[in-house]
Amino acid sequence: MATALMTAPPPTPADPGTAGSRPWVEDLRADGPRGQAAVAELHALLLKAARFEVGRRVAELSHLRGGDQEDLAQQAADDALMAILRKLDQFRGESRFTTWAYKFALLEAAVKVRRRAWQGREIPLEDEAWSALADAGAHAGRGAEDAELFAALRGEIERLGQRQREVLVALALNGVPIDVLAERLGSTRGALYKNLHDARRNLRAALAARGFRVGAGGEEE
Repeated sequence: MATALMTAPPPTPADPGTAGSRPWVEDLRADGPRGQAAVAELHALLLKAARFEVGRRVAELSHLRGGDQEDLAQQAADDALMAILRKLDQFRGESRFTTWAYKFALLEAAVKVRRRAWQGREIPLEDEAWSALADAGAHAGRGAEDAELFAALRGEIERLGQRQREVLVALALNGVPIDVLAERLGSTRGALYKNLHDARRNLRAALAARGFRVGAGGEEE
């Protein structure tokens, strides 16, 4: 039963009773039974969207039972609802309200799946990342020029500040989801994106100063 609920697609914003001309914002802000009914209905819609997203990502949670997946969907719907109620002023009516609201549920579900998948796992060590990178280069048949670039890149990464280095290695080399890293480091997505951007900019400048031709993405052209 839980599996069927997880794999069924969420109702689209065009479904009768979920969109159209209904004054969602006014209903959700209303006091008494009217507001309570709107909140309950919105939560039910968000739960369907969250179940769909968790079910879509079930391969990342192969060790979990159906009940655990349902728990993640419930948590995602709860957090999405709270976020929407805090941000009602940001809804501009440029799309259906349910289209706007569904994005919160899908995002929350995706974040919770990624966090659960990494629960109990350590952030990979830098040495592991470099070994994987070197092996990939060897299998690709890279020549001496590329080997020199890899060596220079590693040297410049080691010269980065500690936070820039750990963020770059975790996100760019080890594939750690940014929301997982933000939680582990007690930071925010925005702050980590800035660390990553600054680290890449510094690396491009350093490699260019050493005579390497690098593109905007930090790879040799």
